[in-house]
Amino acid sequence: MILNIKSKNLELTSSIKEYIEEKILSIGRIIKKWDEEGAVEIDFEIARASQHHHKGKVYYAEINMALGGKLLRAEYYAEDIHEAVDKVKDMVKKEIIRYKGKIS
Repeated sequence: MILNIKSKNLELTSSIKEYIEEKILSIGRIIKKWDEEGAVEIDFEIARASQHHHKGKVYYAEINMALGGKLLRAEYYAEDIHEAVDKVKDMVKKEIIRYKGKIS
C-alpha cells in the first residue's frame, strides 16, 4: 500500500501524520487482497478550508484510493481535524465493502 499525505493551509505535524497513518492502516485487512498485488495507492489530503473562518466546519479531509483499477473517493468537512480523518476513513471503508460486494 502506498500512502501519500498532503496538506493545504495547515501544518502537517508528526502527530497528525501518525494519526492519519494509524487510521488508514486500520483498513489494511479489508484491502489485503489488492494490497498483495501491489495495486493500492491512497492519496490523503487534509486542509483548512478557510483561513478567515475560525468556527464551524473549517477542516477538510479527502481520500482518493486506487483499488484494483477502480477509484474510490470520500471527503468530509468537520470542526476538528481528527473528526474529519475519522469520518472520511469510515466513509471510504463503506465504499470498499460495497465494492467488494459487487465483485464477489
